[in-house]
Amino acid sequence: MRIKTWLHLLVAAIFALACSLAFAQDEGHGHGQGHGHGHNKHGDRDDDDRDRHGYSDHDRDSMRDWYDEHHEHLPPGLAKRDELPPGLERQLMVRGTLPPGLRKKLHRCPEDLEQRLPPPPPDYEHAVIGGHLVLINRSTYVVLDIFHFER
Repeated sequence: MRIKTWLHLLVAAIFALACSLAFAQDEGHGHGQGHGHGHNKHGDRDDDDRDRHGYSDHDRDSMRDWYDEHHEHLPPGLAKRDELPPGLERQLMVRGTLPPGLRKKLHRCPEDLEQRLPPPPPDYEHAVIGGHLVLINRSTYVVLDIFHFER
């Protein structure tokens, strides 16, 4: 009888521990949801894939160097005539989904620029749109990172 009591206590303790761990994990992943953090273009980077897969400072320096070398003959998506109007520019945000109207304006990343960048994460690609280089998911059109070429 005593073993049965201990067994019940052990099972109850394991169950309580598992529930508290699951609750703690849920609290951790829920951070930022419903408080506007998911739409912040430049802030909150705690739970952000860009820390691991976005553009690094070195990548950004490489992009600036490429732009300086090519600023007189820019490809579609980067040329002055391809700049986005302010209303569409606001729709281009990190962790946001590219709306259908902007998807039509996406262009392939120039090959010589692509060669200067690290390979994108699986299911992502480098693309250009309205004077920006974006790291975007090919199937969901979620933007992982954005680099704006200064004119």
